[in-house]
Amino acid sequence: MREKVFGGLVRNISSGTRLALFLPVGWLHFRATPGQYALLVTFNLLTWVVSASLQSDGGTLNPAAISLYLAQIPLLLLASLAIATIVGNAALILLLAVALSASDLAFELASIALMGAQTTPEAQLASWLALVFWGWLVAVRAVSICTGADRRQLAWSGAVIAGTMMISIFVIPRTELWDAPKRAAVPPALAGEALFHAQGELIERDLAAVEAGRPGVTELYFLGFAPDGSQDVFLREMRSVKKMVDRDFDAVRRSVTLVSNAATLEQYPIATATTLRRALSRIGKQMNPDEDVLLVYVTAHGDQGFGLSAHAPPLDLAPLNPTVLARALHDAGIKWRVLVISACYSGGFIEPLKDDNTLIITASAADRQSFGCESGNDWTHFGEAFFGQALPKVKSFIAAFPIAAEAVAKREIAEKLSPPSNPQMFVGRAIAEKLKSLPAIP
Repeated sequence: MREKVFGGLVRNISSGTRLALFLPVGWLHFRATPGQYALLVTFNLLTWVVSASLQSDGGTLNPAAISLYLAQIPLLLLASLAIATIVGNAALILLLAVALSASDLAFELASIALMGAQTTPEAQLASWLALVFWGWLVAVRAVSICTGADRRQLAWSGAVIAGTMMISIFVIPRTELWDAPKRAAVPPALAGEALFHAQGELIERDLAAVEAGRPGVTELYFLGFAPDGSQDVFLREMRSVKKMVDRDFDAVRRSVTLVSNAATLEQYPIATATTLRRALSRIGKQMNPDEDVLLVYVTAHGDQGFGLSAHAPPLDLAPLNPTVLARALHDAGIKWRVLVISACYSGGFIEPLKDDNTLIITASAADRQSFGCESGNDWTHFGEAFFGQALPKVKSFIAAFPIAAEAVAKREIAEKLSPPSNPQMFVGRAIAEKLKSLPAIP
């Protein structure tokens, strides 16, 4: 008797696998009795539990996941009833329920193999869509084999199957059987002693690499400052800006980049008011004060008080503001300056920093926000327009500004961003002429 019962289960699973693989199979190959259906449902449930357990890292059992799984059983029976009604034979309900459930093992194994092999979200989505479409085709094939439905009946049955799948996916979707185990909070990377003390070595290394200016040649020095490690957009933008400046203005041996980001603590010194002053002091000593020009690029969040966000936990950092930057530039003895500030309300930097020898470009007016500093972006809107598009073409800071400002305005209109950021530029009387002597690589 036991062999007969479990023999029926093996026969149903075998037939379901042949069905899923589009191998020859007929309705007589299925064992459609209430007992066999209950056994098949139990087997499928256990298969899912074992599969989910093997793929998890442990944790707490999620009872809701089992409830959602079981809720799909009456949904499948209702679909079987609807299809049997369409073909006009209520006696087929149990056969349809068995046939539609018999392929679960094949799909579970295929899902593990296919989804586990994909490493990108795009590939995983494509694999999931392929599995859904395959499941629909197999279900329609099961209806055709079990009912002998004509084209019209099969089309209506296919619609019922599609609706059932949508309910299963979006209304009562399966969820993780095991909640992820709670892990002890990992302290911020800077809390590690080795990384903390390595910061001093990093800034000394980078400052020591700054070369002295050559007499009689106007050269560009670069200081990048990205103090907010809460979003990677500032890191990505700073990398792109440095690459562009190094390439187009031959600044690779005259540049220092300060970035606060947990992912780059072994690569860049963190961006603080203290490291900024140290960097400016070193650069000021290496520059020929009457000949060379310093480009300072700052990218961060800004507030209405003109402070720039500083985020490098667990450190409690003071935000950079126009007064701090002006004092640091003055103390470093740097005469010729190009300052580009990409932040909300960055126009507030112009008044405290403007003089005859300074060009100041800001991503927004003093009373306006700028846009694009969202997680996942490679650029802020102004940073991309100015450094990513305009400056590489014209190789002139002043000429690039109106091009970038127009591009930003068009983008804000297209994306319905309001009020407009209104980028600003101040050109000192002497700096415009000075910048004409600054060589740029074609």
